[in-house]
Amino acid sequence: RVTDIYVRPLNEELGSIADRIDEIIARTQVPEGLSVTLRGMVQGMRASFQSFALGLILAVVLLYLILVAQFKSFVDPFIILFAVPPGLTGVLLTLWLSGTTLNVMSLMGVVMLVGIAVSNSILIVEFAHHLEESMPVRDAIISSCRIRLRPILMTSLATVIGLVPLALKLGTGSEQYAPLARAIIGGLIVSVVLTIFLVPAAYLLVYERRGEASGAIVTEEAR
Repeated sequence: RVTDIYVRPLNEELGSIADRIDEIIARTQVPEGLSVTLRGMVQGMRASFQSFALGLILAVVLLYLILVAQFKSFVDPFIILFAVPPGLTGVLLTLWLSGTTLNVMSLMGVVMLVGIAVSNSILIVEFAHHLEESMPVRDAIISSCRIRLRPILMTSLATVIGLVPLALKLGTGSEQYAPLARAIIGGLIVSVVLTIFLVPAAYLLVYERRGEASGAIVTEEAR
């Protein structure tokens, strides 16, 4: 025998309702031989969240391995991936300020944001390695940030401006894509602002210490 209890949301998001139902079920003493199952759209939502979480983790891991093969270093990919946490912070802050829920579309925006943020970071690190052949580490990373700032800003602004109509729901049928656009816009703005400080700082800390260590070794060998 089955007893179905239907819950219809009015203005609340599905996630908060599901959490409250879970709390009610946890407080309820279920008699022996009975089971309580939460079904419907909640199952699809939670399965989608788990799939996107797994996909995001696999994407970051695969991206790290590709960067290791490209730069032939295990340190450079970590420096490049410093651009991802600020982007995630910007996504959460933008969704909170705009009153947008964390749904499937906004999670798709997070996955897209990771690729854009990492590409901006790659520009700085790769060009700094190129300049390191003719100048010290500190001067190389400073010059790299100054020279690469223009293409980073151009690509980022083009992306942000192109997504503004979707974020503001100006077009017909754009409501479903608004969370995706808002996630990318907020995450990209915060990522660009902080990447030009965090990535060069991490690069300088790593490679300046390496240079000092190699210089000390050469001096000892000369002695």
